[in-house]
Amino acid sequence: MPDDPIQRVLVFAAHPDDCDVGCGASAAKWAAQGKDVFLVVCTQGNKGSSDSAMTEDRLVAMRDKEQRAAADCMGIKDVVILPNEDGGLSDSYEVRGQFVKMVRKFRPDRVVTHNPFIWQHRDHRFTGQNTLDAVYPYARDRLHFPEHLAEGLEPHKVREVYLWTGFNNAKPEFVDIEEDVTDYLEAKIAALSCHVSQFGQPEETRKRWMDRFGERIKETGKFVELFKRVEYQV
Repeated sequence: MPDDPIQRVLVFAAHPDDCDVGCGASAAKWAAQGKDVFLVVCTQGNKGSSDSAMTEDRLVAMRDKEQRAAADCMGIKDVVILPNEDGGLSDSYEVRGQFVKMVRKFRPDRVVTHNPFIWQHRDHRFTGQNTLDAVYPYARDRLHFPEHLAEGLEPHKVREVYLWTGFNNAKPEFVDIEEDVTDYLEAKIAALSCHVSQFGQPEETRKRWMDRFGERIKETGKFVELFKRVEYQV
């Protein structure tokens, strides 16, 4: 679709697996349309385990491997995992600079992330807020984080941000985009099944998610992922 101004998509997700849950089928759809899709995971996910024998180092390695395998299922071209503590993401200048750097590196037309205005995990809220701030005005303005210029990273203007709000049902005020991804549900479930450290063995994960999503499809005849769109003048 050469006339489509959206050719590059960058997803900011708080933890490994959040992209897959929040917009995994949409990411797969956009990749299948020929768009370049990239993923930045904003924490290492080093706290998310109830296994008494698990160590942080082992968990980080597992979740890194799981997320990269899941990204392959969705057709994502590149994954960056930022060196932030799970549960420790903040609204700070340093963290904001990490987000700005990723926007300037990948130069997306569309950015996709958590909706920071919905009650949820602290890291989800701060990922959404830092993403919005990074897109406007920080990544756009040359005098914000000028050290990026020395790395060859120029300022960049993003056309739009999609804030994900769930699938098939959400409060109307949080939704103005319904992405019909029925044909990409299999890719989403395949991606989710990669996260053994979080969801268990792939066969169990597949059945659990299929049961959950199947109920939604029975209600509406399709599977959609929901977003709130923020548009910028470029």
